[in-house]
Amino acid sequence: MAKRSKKAHRSQAKLQGYVVVAFADDLEQAREFKSLLEVNDVSAIISEQKEPALGSKEIAVMVPEDFLDEAHVIIESQQAYDDFYDYALDEGDGGDFDDELFEDDF
Repeated sequence: MAKRSKKAHRSQAKLQGYVVVAFADDLEQAREFKSLLEVNDVSAIISEQKEPALGSKEIAVMVPEDFLDEAHVIIESQQAYDDFYDYALDEGDGGDFDDELFEDDF
């Protein structure tokens, strides 16, 4: 029978009761999600797991199961807010803006 290390056992105990709310592209994004959730009074942890079949790491942001719905709303709201401002900044470069609209006719 395979023997588990104490470290692996402790990390499993730490994750018990937590569920994945989002997967991050990188550690920086995971930290941003975690900070956003904690500012909104939702406990969060980051779990990095190596995916042996793919040879890559998955970075999961996890919250207590009771807070999953609230955490989804917080993250989705922030992403919608970011998308809105990204769109506004992209459109605000003066592309099709009609300057004549604001000219005085004096």
